[in-house]
Amino acid sequence: MNDPSGLSQAAGTPAEGYVYGMPAHADRRAAVEEVHARPHLLTQSPRSLLQLSFMTEGDMSRDRAAIDDLSGRMGAAVEDHTTPHHALTWNEGDLHCEKHTEFSSYLWSAPLSSETGEPCGDNPFRQGFKPPGPVISAVSVRLLPWTAEAEKEIDCFDPVSRCYSLVENGAAAIVTDFRQDEEGLTHMLILDRDLTPARAGALAQRLLEVETYRTLALLALPLTRSMTSNLRRMEARLAAITEEMRRASGGRRDSDVLLSDLTSLAAELEADAAANLYRFGASRAYYEIVEERLDALAEDQVAGYSTWADFLYRRIAPAMRTCQSVKERQGKLSDKLTRSISLLRSWIDVELERQNRDLLASMNERAKVQLRLQQTVEGLSVAAISYYVVSLLAYLLKGLPGTHDIAATVTAILVPAVLLLIWWIVRRIRHAHGDSAVEDKA
Repeated sequence: MNDPSGLSQAAGTPAEGYVYGMPAHADRRAAVEEVHARPHLLTQSPRSLLQLSFMTEGDMSRDRAAIDDLSGRMGAAVEDHTTPHHALTWNEGDLHCEKHTEFSSYLWSAPLSSETGEPCGDNPFRQGFKPPGPVISAVSVRLLPWTAEAEKEIDCFDPVSRCYSLVENGAAAIVTDFRQDEEGLTHMLILDRDLTPARAGALAQRLLEVETYRTLALLALPLTRSMTSNLRRMEARLAAITEEMRRASGGRRDSDVLLSDLTSLAAELEADAAANLYRFGASRAYYEIVEERLDALAEDQVAGYSTWADFLYRRIAPAMRTCQSVKERQGKLSDKLTRSISLLRSWIDVELERQNRDLLASMNERAKVQLRLQQTVEGLSVAAISYYVVSLLAYLLKGLPGTHDIAATVTAILVPAVLLLIWWIVRRIRHAHGDSAVEDKA
């Protein structure tokens, strides 16, 4: 058959960037392979699973160094570091590494010795293992055939917090007490009555994720304790400021000081909220994963024992509600600060408007005074100009032949006429300037 894309490919290997001979979407490969990014183990009893999870803060170089070191020590080939999942196999054991947003999990799976009951092969977490970050979760799971001898191991768990239930429609039982041993490991037991390797691997994966994600979900709890004291202090400070606002009588200066205090308090609150936003969001997301995994277990209760879901909901749910209440309290305090700042700004705006009103009134008063001064100067100007004009006319009359005797009389007659003329001219000039000012404003 002819290859429609013009590219010869081996059976079952799609051409890079093509689907059925046609160009594929750039992100299609990542989307379709996501469902295979973290496959379940295929495992059978008796088996030991030991998973350690490390906080890496998304730094892939830490995982790369740890995996390279492991592959060198255990003599296992390393895969592409860009994939989210790595599998290393040696002798009788294998190790699986999963990279997540802020942590990575390393799962060692090995068969149990029929003689000692201990895992076979070399433990990769011994012999100088270099962790990629601080440990956040450590879980040991033993997968055993459901026998009378295996049932005796149930008594090894703390009866106060022992959780024992049936899963997989009675094909298996799961037991834990969520306690940590002297090495910090949480122990779990799976009794296998009739599980396929795929179902056993999926069940073990769910149990491991329940412990890992419930620990991650509760990382926000210590943070809430420090935040509670800070919120209490901020709330007390806000109450004191609002009381000062109620009694304030110092005008604009007091308002500026109060506004500065409020904005400083708001900035501090927002800085805390921004710093803790990711932790609260991540904790909520992790808790939802825990809920999903517990629901997927579909537990059947064993008389006299708590199920995993009942035990964890009773203890995790109140802690998560505490985290949520602190987050809501932080949001309400932010709203109160916003309203207080808005109210104080309104007071400042009113004070500014009052000051502007007083300033305009003062300016109007000064304008009236200037007008009166102008009118006074205008009258004096008319008198002065008229005096000079009449003086000039008197000198003119005295200089004309035959007018010496009547010069004084004519000058006296001209005085009123000159005054009226000069007054009229000054008024015309003033009116002309007034009209020009009106036109400029228009």
